[in-house]
Amino acid sequence: MNRIEWPALMRAGLQQLGLRPDEFWTLTPAELQVMLGDPAKTGPLLSNGLEALMTAYPDKT
Repeated sequence: MNRIEWPALMRAGLQQLGLRPDEFWTLTPAELQVMLGDPAKTGPLLSNGLEALMTAYPDKT
């Protein structure tokens, strides 16, 4: 059986998604997963991705 990582899920729901505690606790795990998105479809921001963003949105001096 897989153990549920409640602290990580709570951080994601409350901090990342901005849910209130009562909203978080009324969600099903499937609903929370949909709201967080599919981790397989998002990857880390690699250096070439960062360079593209920096070129597109340069810091203003």
